[in-house]
Amino acid sequence: MDHGAHHTAAAHDHHAHQAPAGHAGHQMGTVTWGAAAKATLHCLTGCAIGEILGMVIGTALMWGNVPTMVLAITLAFIFGYSFTLFAVRKAGLDFKTAIKVALAADTVSIAVMELVDNGIIALTPGAMDAHLSDALFWTALLGGFAVAFLITTPVNKWMIGRGKGHAVVHAYH
Repeated sequence: MDHGAHHTAAAHDHHAHQAPAGHAGHQMGTVTWGAAAKATLHCLTGCAIGEILGMVIGTALMWGNVPTMVLAITLAFIFGYSFTLFAVRKAGLDFKTAIKVALAADTVSIAVMELVDNGIIALTPGAMDAHLSDALFWTALLGGFAVAFLITTPVNKWMIGRGKGHAVVHAYH
């Protein structure tokens, strides 16, 4: 089999690799800040639901800081992955492939987001010991999400521009 014929200009149509209309921001190397922010917001939504749920459960059960954070981080990953998982399953992927796509799409984004957000909570004086009824609890948590969004967006822009992270999902919708 002559593989060299595949690589000739006539046999290899570079226009076939262009993103469909409406997905121009997801082409490798040409990612808009809007596309990166949208991917980050998608990830942040799942992470926030999981993390808030974990913090509320751990705090309400009067768990210590470490078990509460472990629960919150675990739920952040589960909810973060689930958003992508459900979207690609709806697009027709089998479960095993959908899991692989969700892991490839969201792992770095969720990890950066969780590192930043939980770092801010841990470094905010008194936030780790605040109760659900304390403004400090919610201020540190929501402020952490805002900072995590600002830091994770450039990470996602860089990854999408290289065909990684959220760019993997766009082949399926």
